[in-house]
Order: sequence, then C-alpha cells, then structure tokens
Amino acid sequence: MFAAYVAVTILAAAANGSAAFANFVGHEYAKTQADKMRMPQSWRLPLGSLLAAGALGLLAGFVVPALGALAAGGLVLYYIGALGVHLRVRDYQLGPWAMFLSLAVAALAVNLAYHGP
Repeated sequence: MFAAYVAVTILAAAANGSAAFANFVGHEYAKTQADKMRMPQSWRLPLGSLLAAGALGLLAGFVVPALGALAAGGLVLYYIGALGVHLRVRDYQLGPWAMFLSLAVAALAVNLAYHGP
C-alpha cells in the first residue's frame, strides 16, 4: 500500500505542479484555455497558486498526513469547480479535466487508505 500511496501522490503533485507552472509562465495552452473558458487572463496567477499550493500540500502530506488529505480534498473541489466552468461555456472536451480530477481523487483515496480517516 505504501508504494501505491507514494506513487499516486508524487504523480498527482507533479501533474498539478506542472499545471501551476504553465499558469505562472504564461504557457500558450494555459492562455488558450483561459480564453476558451471566457476567464480573464489575470485569474491565471491566482488559480496557478491554488494548484501550486495543492501540489506542495500533497508532498507535505508525507510529513503531516492530514495536510496531504486536505490538499487532495482541496484539489478535488478545485476540479469540481472547473467542471462547472467547462459546462458553463459548453466545452465538453473533458479529457484533461477528467485526468486531473482522477489524480486528485486517487491521491485522496490512497492517503486515507494508508493513514486512515
């Protein structure tokens, strides 16, 4: 169980960290997605900060397990909110969204399974 916990947590942290980095540096994909969702470009940094906090919280969960569970739960809420934004603009290309949500749910599940509720 420990190997699954470590692998899923690191994978989720890396994916969210790279998404945060894309927002911070103004990668073309992040800009395109913001435009597609009719979101102001000025929101990329705060949303990227939430992703970065989630990624760091997942990693901090190796030391403080409750922090990792809270970070994973926060990322799940973030991606549920993102689903609302996608549906609001009638964007049904939800592959990347589903991958990120699945990683966040998996990170929460393995954290709770390994450490207990």
